[in-house]
Amino acid sequence: MSLMKVEYQGELHTEAVHLDSQTIIETDAPKDNQGRGEKFSPTDLLATSLASCKLTIMAMKARTLG
Repeated sequence: MSLMKVEYQGELHTEAVHLDSQTIIETDAPKDNQGRGEKFSPTDLLATSLASCKLTIMAMKARTLG
């Protein structure tokens, strides 16, 4: 598993950095939860990561089966 660094930026924003690739993910709280909805919300990322994980596992199995 890779290491990440997450910092609170203020105004309900966070910044996560994937330390191996230096890829940055920024979040904002959704409009219905005191945010501006300008970026993915943490709960959006949770659902998105689950979907991405499932699709990756399916692709790995498909590759194995040819």
